[in-house]
Amino acid sequence: MELIEVLVLVFTFIILLSVGVPISFSIGLSTLATMLLSINTIPSFTTVAQRMATGIDSFALLAIPFFVLAGQLMNSGGIARRLIDFAKILVGKLPGGLAFVNIMSAMLFGAISGSAVAATSAIGGFMAPVMKKEGYDEAFSAAVNITSSTTGLIIPPSNILIVYSLASGGVSIAALFLAGYIPGIIVGLSLMIVAGIHAKRNKYKVSADVKLGYALKKFLDAIPSLLLIIIVIGGIVAGYFTATEASAVAVLYAFILSVFVYKEVKFKDLAKILIDSASTTAIVMLLVGTSMAMSWVMAYENIPQNVAAALLTLSDQPIMVLIIINIILLFVGTFMDMTPAVLIFTPIFLPIAVELGIDPIHFGIIMVMNLSIGLCTPPVGSILFVGCSIANLPITKVIKPLIPMYIAMIAALILVTYLPQLSLFIPEFFGY
Repeated sequence: MELIEVLVLVFTFIILLSVGVPISFSIGLSTLATMLLSINTIPSFTTVAQRMATGIDSFALLAIPFFVLAGQLMNSGGIARRLIDFAKILVGKLPGGLAFVNIMSAMLFGAISGSAVAATSAIGGFMAPVMKKEGYDEAFSAAVNITSSTTGLIIPPSNILIVYSLASGGVSIAALFLAGYIPGIIVGLSLMIVAGIHAKRNKYKVSADVKLGYALKKFLDAIPSLLLIIIVIGGIVAGYFTATEASAVAVLYAFILSVFVYKEVKFKDLAKILIDSASTTAIVMLLVGTSMAMSWVMAYENIPQNVAAALLTLSDQPIMVLIIINIILLFVGTFMDMTPAVLIFTPIFLPIAVELGIDPIHFGIIMVMNLSIGLCTPPVGSILFVGCSIANLPITKVIKPLIPMYIAMIAALILVTYLPQLSLFIPEFFGY
């Protein structure tokens, strides 16, 4: 009977997804179908509802709507433009300077907003016409924008790392935030290498020289935006506030910066920003609720234990097991959104990783890096669709320049997977 229930869970989910049912409903309905086989009808409906409610009943998850709101304020508050100007000063003179500017701007904006989609739209919307004017291939520009936006999911603050903390049973959010810096920078540098090679082959222009006074002005303009990283992460590390409290501080700081300092968000704009933030939060929380219900069903059916036993019969060597897990997660990322993927697969793979001596913090970064690649791939990559929409290009045209970017991201993933200190050095330095 247990095998039948597992098959119902898997095939119902796949069938619902394949006919276009939204992923949150696919997860919830496949969970309910499975429970109808395990328990009689009325308790099944009640249990699913209870598991969805308790799944989002977490103080740590309160950080997500605050970080979403902070990101919306930053996206509308002129912060992206100031970070782009700052990035031009730092890397604009390198071969293919504007591609480097796009990547560094996405890293900086992602580090402030924690949203890959926000970085794609904010940075891409500004950089796409500028790069086109300078003679850059539009498909290449879109590929750079799409892939570099994923760094915001690794470099803190990151909503998906908060979700992983919940799914893992309480891995420190502060430690996960600190662990994301070096891997996120490695992804950015890997993309820069590919962009630099492409730019040199195509002899793209470099940015013009700028005067010292202009460079200093742009640096000073960017400082208030960059201070948010120090305030949020510094406050968490120093113990002044928790990650959830830090998210509220981020909203307050972003509000003051956008409304009173940069003056690019008017009070009349706040209603739309709040509605957009509430809409995004609702989507995320519905995914969290249904995914937590599915995770409970999988635990009830002993799926994590069975998968762990199956994997460990193939090999008990961490190197081989991590290869298998990476391949599975790369595949999962191509058709499943990050939030449900983290919530569903963390309870399955994390016990295996811990049994093999892999640090849960390190494993969290591996999961996020894997699933970030999926956001840039068809058929359901959300960042891919946003980036192509901004560039006004079909996906088929962008895939070719994306391929070397995928290779660079996978190379960075392999490096981080097998050199755990790249993730653990900073958390250990601060005593986590």
